Amino acid sequence: MAEASMVVSEQGAVVCERCVVADRPLARLRGLLGRRELPAGEGLLLRPTGAVHTSFMRFPIDVVFLDRELTVVDVVDGLAPWRAAGRRGAHAVLELAAGERARRAIAPRDRLALVPTDAPVAPIPG
Repeated sequence: MAEASMVVSEQGAVVCERCVVADRPLARLRGLLGRRELPAGEGLLLRPTGAVHTSFMRFPIDVVFLDRELTVVDVVDGLAPWRAAGRRGAHAVLELAAGERARRAIAPRDRLALVPTDAPVAPIPG
């Protein structure tokens, strides 16, 4: 897995303070398996993928489906263990603790960006 990054919205609001990017096959396969929880403020960005499952997981998660430009395609709140979800047009998935999607007000068509954790948070240009 790559270094942790921060995920911010187009307006500069923090969506996820510590996001680990899983961009290799084994990292995507492992995902959150084996964890007892996903604390608020932490997340996992899986790419490329358009679907996820919660088999063998012990807790529900919020799932944010993203296109290639990290624009939100759709969201699933509280995906329970032993379920699966996918969306046509998704190229990446951001997994967050259950309830974080609503708390952070993430909605379809929002543009997100990865920011190195040591960089200041600023609005996305454009």
